[in-house]
Amino acid sequence: MSLAAPKDLTVDGTGLSVGIVAARYNPTLVDALLHQVYEHLQAAGVKEKKIRVYRVPGSNELPSAAQWLASATKPDVIVALGVIIRGDTKHYELVAEASAQGLMRVALDTRTAVINGVVVAENQKQADDRCIGKINRGAEFARAALEMADLKRRFSK
Repeated sequence: MSLAAPKDLTVDGTGLSVGIVAARYNPTLVDALLHQVYEHLQAAGVKEKKIRVYRVPGSNELPSAAQWLASATKPDVIVALGVIIRGDTKHYELVAEASAQGLMRVALDTRTAVINGVVVAENQKQADDRCIGKINRGAEFARAALEMADLKRRFSK
């Protein structure tokens, strides 16, 4: 990710509905992201009952769950959370690429913004820094979700 992040916008989350699909793989890291996203959404005014969380085995399953969620519940935005850490083979690249492409396809096919909150790291330290350390990616994912949901709300008027 770039170090030149956009300036944060203040978005009132009142009335927004958010679907979250989160991988169970790398649970400590994904749970930390989930907590950060949830906390940030609630602080912005999204009601607890308007945040639906569904768990899937891993990041490869996120696009399917996001598509089912978009079709079944019609949320304003979906946040997909996962953590993929480089291993000894290129498998992590395949999963990361497939997940990213799948999430984009879901967003375009369902006309529901899908925030790709899959952290892809070269090693455990990078993953820790981004999920439980000094870099709060969960809050970034939540802010992106709020901004996209707000944009959708403005286009719907």
